[in-house]
Amino acid sequence: MLAPAGVRQASATRCALGPGPSAHVRDVRSACSTSGREIPIFLGVTRPIYMDDHSTTRCDPRVVEAMLPFFTEEFGNAASRSHAYGWRAEEAVEGARAEVAKLLSARSNKEIVFTSGATESDNLAIKGAARLAREERKGDHVVTCKTEHKAVIDTCRRLEREGFRVTWLDVDGEGRIDLDALRAAIDDRTVLVSLMLANNEVGTVHPIADVGAITRERGVLFHCDAVQGAGRMAFDVEAMHVDLASVSAHKIYGPKGVGALYVRRRDPRVRLVAEMDGGGHERGMRSGTLNVPAVVGFGVAAQIMREEGPGEAERVRALRNRLRERLFAELEELKLNGADDPWRHPGNLNVSFAYVEGEALMMALKDVVAVSSGSACTSASLEPSYVLRAMGVSEDMAHASLRFGLGRFTTEAEVDRVADQVVRKVKRLREMSPLWQMREEGVDPRWLGGS
Repeated sequence: MLAPAGVRQASATRCALGPGPSAHVRDVRSACSTSGREIPIFLGVTRPIYMDDHSTTRCDPRVVEAMLPFFTEEFGNAASRSHAYGWRAEEAVEGARAEVAKLLSARSNKEIVFTSGATESDNLAIKGAARLAREERKGDHVVTCKTEHKAVIDTCRRLEREGFRVTWLDVDGEGRIDLDALRAAIDDRTVLVSLMLANNEVGTVHPIADVGAITRERGVLFHCDAVQGAGRMAFDVEAMHVDLASVSAHKIYGPKGVGALYVRRRDPRVRLVAEMDGGGHERGMRSGTLNVPAVVGFGVAAQIMREEGPGEAERVRALRNRLRERLFAELEELKLNGADDPWRHPGNLNVSFAYVEGEALMMALKDVVAVSSGSACTSASLEPSYVLRAMGVSEDMAHASLRFGLGRFTTEAEVDRVADQVVRKVKRLREMSPLWQMREEGVDPRWLGGS
């Protein structure tokens, strides 16, 4: 019902060959049920409630079920054109390609290039477009934003070291760009603008349609890192004039290790310098044997998001608002980081808790809820979030922030339990804080360099 034609045929083949892992898959689906589910037990240890969906998502059991035959039964190489194993794998890959294209409202399936993930997609889009433009002497200037994902920021810094000019747009206190500043930044040497759909830390959504209208008017390519938003909010590469778009399977309940880059084929036709050579796979833009099981899973995940994403977003938004209302009603001195609806990711809640260290709060909550103090790609750093700092959030408040990422498998009961525990732990930590005590006594700790 859900899988593309090639996947359905492979599943039928599996049934014909005898009993496979279907019973196991049913058990997994049962364990992942969103109704009346207790905290999961793993190897005898009670695990915390998962609220870090911006880092990664649980693989949907329907995705797992579609992938399984391609490990042991339909294990062919999609590039093998001389026998049935290869044909079957290629058919499944093309079915998945069609589903990813539909998710993005792409004009052609051929505009989808499979990669190992969004980081590779961002690198291929930005470096590929910029380097080709310089080779053809068309320009050497890229425009991006200070709050982009590190996959974009570090790629642009690499280009700077190669002699390209990069303009870094500022954001306001909600993480939003100024469209007039974007217009002013584009000059006759600009070849690419790269701006994300939804921010991975604070959930702020950029006005992609407006950005696309500006870049199209100025004849500049537009790349969008759509990883956090695709399927959860309106995103149409045709209507929004997006020329390059990065997406990743594991952010939409698919497997890790596979992503895609949308590359426009006409009006205008986008050409890139390949990052990897060796076989000419993916129409010469990304050489290497495709991970067929993961690609198949990506296709099913994309189909589910296209069909269920809008309704799911409303359910998740309601849960997010429930958590937000509880925290702000029962605790003082909180700050919401990021924009409000409709310019916010439906599952994102980023809050700074004054007079509490974010790391200390995470440690206090580690047995209750899995959350993050920022991007998973930079959480090993002790530096405060560069996103929050770019938004003008003080260093103390940036250090006191937590990011809650709610999603498909989050339940109302989990939201209530997390709210209870966060309120209790924050109050406890504040009781131990001399600065909080001073604040309670009417002394402003800011005069002493506190929060």
